[in-house]
This record gives sequence, structure tokens and C-alpha cells, in this order.
Amino acid sequence: MRYSTQAWNDGNLGKMNENDLTSIDQIATARAAGVGAPGTSDFDIRIARDGAWFYRGTPINRKPLVKLFSTVLRCDGDGVFWLQTPVERGRIIVEDAPFTAVEVNAVGAGKDQVVTFRTNLDVMVTVDGDHPIFVTFDSKTDEPSPYVTVRDNLNALILRAVFYELVELAEECDGVLGVWSQGAFYRLGSVE
Repeated sequence: MRYSTQAWNDGNLGKMNENDLTSIDQIATARAAGVGAPGTSDFDIRIARDGAWFYRGTPINRKPLVKLFSTVLRCDGDGVFWLQTPVERGRIIVEDAPFTAVEVNAVGAGKDQVVTFRTNLDVMVTVDGDHPIFVTFDSKTDEPSPYVTVRDNLNALILRAVFYELVELAEECDGVLGVWSQGAFYRLGSVE
């Protein structure tokens, strides 16, 4: 990158000219079109089912660092998880969901109820059309795995104790057990 290196080396970082700005604009346009996109590789990072992050098998215990990494976390249409910055993109392993829902709160009742979760990284998620609750069932054991969508194809596994609290808020509607949030009904399971 001639413009930045040269300006830096000359001590003229604040004296960039029109040609330098054009070069920056051309690079940004090319990146947006996928030309010269960040390189891809496999990062040795894993997110365990309980939401713990590991680097080369060692837990990442610094929550602020994990929160920072989570801001560049993406999941593509094939279900592959990536940490992606403007200059680098790396695949990571996610055992189940990248986040866990560790707390649930509800305000109001019935159709006026608003359900909010707190994730293991302190992100608050209000259940609505963009952040639905959904439950999958194990094909062998029929055990439920409940989730809430956090953002952009990234979900939080609702921990068992939190799911039990959610079931306490549930109502029956036409043979289905579920919870209301912001006027929509979210199915948790069937009434048997």
C-alpha cells in the first residue's frame, strides 16, 4: 500500500493527496466487491457447548477478549463459523451454539409479555420476530434443545435451568406449550 507506507515513512501522514485518497477508495470498492478479500485460514479456536471459548485447547478466561472476538463472529449459509475482520478471516469450531442464554426475564403477561434473555457475554436479547425462540429435538432421545437467535444467524443455547424458568412462563394455546413475547407466540413443545 504505497500511500500509507510512503506517507508514514516520510512523516507526512497528515499530508495525503487526492491520488492517495483515490487509492484508498479503489481498495475499499474492490474489497466490497470481494476482490482482494481477506485471506482465509483455520483458527485453532473452539466454542464449547457451555459457551466457553478455547484457543489451542486452553480456555480463554479473559471475558473482555471473548466479547471482542464475538463482535467479529459470523456464520455463513453452510453453518460454518468464522471470525472475520477487514484483513483476516478464519474458521472456528462451534460445538453447538456460540452463545448461551444464562438468564431470562419477563415483563407483563399474556400477549403483552416481553421476554428478554442475557447471554453469557452479557448481550441482552429481547424475543421478537428477529430474535425468535425455537426448539429442536434430538431424534433418538426426543430431548429438547432450546435456542434464541442473538443476531445474524447466531444463536444462544438456552441453558437447562433457564429453560425451566421459561417453561414456568409458558401458556397452552391449541395444544401447544409456548411463551408470548411482543405479541407473538413461541412454541416450546406439545402439551401431553
